[in-house]
Amino acid sequence: MVDILTGIETRLKGRVSRYGALGLIVAIVALILDQISKHWILFGINLPVRQQIEVLPFFHLSMVWNDGVSFGLLGADGLGRWLLVLFSIVVSAFLVNWVRKVDKPWLAWSLGLVIGGAIGNAIDRIRFGAVVDFLDFSGLYFPWVFNIADACISIGVVMLIWEVFTTKESDPKV
Repeated sequence: MVDILTGIETRLKGRVSRYGALGLIVAIVALILDQISKHWILFGINLPVRQQIEVLPFFHLSMVWNDGVSFGLLGADGLGRWLLVLFSIVVSAFLVNWVRKVDKPWLAWSLGLVIGGAIGNAIDRIRFGAVVDFLDFSGLYFPWVFNIADACISIGVVMLIWEVFTTKESDPKV
């Protein structure tokens, strides 16, 4: 991994830091995993027709088309759909610009996860008009159905909050 980062850093010298390259790789991997999982759900196991598959007593694959923001809040179709796509693209562009300059691995990971997840859900809105959600842990009393992109965004935001509240001004850069 160090050799890959060094190679990317050499090619993009001055435009992307070493950890910026790591963040961009994390974003690409998160995006690919998200899109592969959604393709499998839609076309591999045909979940839109089957609707639900019990995997474990507490975990199901359940087909949900989410036209709102996180956890189905504020449903948006028509113009709202495109405003959400635009918002995702603008936020992703801002985060890509930020991640290019980071000098901490934790920050690179957190931003990469958010970028990959945001782009993954934007792709769904463009392609399908809604986000493909399918991970259902309602057996554990978690009421929302979500996807890999949602998980990446949530984990990335928690990591980012952790970074903000645990890093001191005097901390050396890692």
